[in-house]
Amino acid sequence: MSPAEHEAADTSHCPLCGQANQCAIVAGLPPESCWCMNEPVSREALARVPADLKGRSCICPHCGAAEPAQHTHQS
Repeated sequence: MSPAEHEAADTSHCPLCGQANQCAIVAGLPPESCWCMNEPVSREALARVPADLKGRSCICPHCGAAEPAQHTHQS
């Protein structure tokens, strides 16, 4: 496995910000206990997940709730 494949295989981190995604399934808990089952998830945030990680790595609650403008770097 290449370093990039190993890094992509880490499903416990958000593919948008790199922080812990708080995924219940990754933690071995029932899916219905996950934060994403109890809170709305931004479609815009889901659209920003890299294609190779869609369906493989969950976003975190912060990114799931945030609007894209909140993630832009301001100079």
